[in-house]
Amino acid sequence: MLINLLRKVLIKLVLWFFAITFSWVLMYKFINPPITYLMLQRGVERKWEGKHWKLQKEWKDYHQLSNNLKKAAIAGEDARFMVHNGFDFKAMERAIERNKSGKKLRGGSTISQQTAKNVFLWAGRSYLRKAFEAYFTVLIELLWSKQRILEIYLNVIETGDGLYGAQAATQAYYGIGCQTLTKAKAALLVACLPNPRRWNPAQPTAYIYHRQYLILRNMRNLSRVKL
Repeated sequence: MLINLLRKVLIKLVLWFFAITFSWVLMYKFINPPITYLMLQRGVERKWEGKHWKLQKEWKDYHQLSNNLKKAAIAGEDARFMVHNGFDFKAMERAIERNKSGKKLRGGSTISQQTAKNVFLWAGRSYLRKAFEAYFTVLIELLWSKQRILEIYLNVIETGDGLYGAQAATQAYYGIGCQTLTKAKAALLVACLPNPRRWNPAQPTAYIYHRQYLILRNMRNLSRVKL
């Protein structure tokens, strides 16, 4: 009797989970995410350190984002973004081999996976979070277009200390809007995304210039990609 009751409760919980998460992802197909867990976490961390609350962001629709920025993001973060279904297993394999060889640690997450993590989940590393990340990645690839995924990614990603999204970053670092980004500045901005609170595109190191060069080279291969 008790087992049957627990089974019914578990089934209801699972169904509610799928219904809520499906509706949540579907809602963001039409409504822009107002805030993310990471934004709140960073704000609390700043207050804990005795700093003032800082959360700078300004949403830009897909057509308002520079094509140079879109191509730089794809070239630097996920070269097969337009053709994969959310996961790039070849990139994951390369990342694993690279990390095993003792070279600089590098992840194999796609833009879709990063968007799922940034919008719907908490920061950190655990098997549970990775499982949820995979689940939400499947949902956004199923319910959103590639353009919508890229739009949300470029608007919510952390781009500096208290900065979120391309517009806040380009205003802070370059004093311009993200609509007018040149290839070089777009590549510099994307080159800093792996650690945006450490690296500054307005004061690039030799390593960031090298990453910029690689991104610009990869951007040339995306010349025929329709964004």
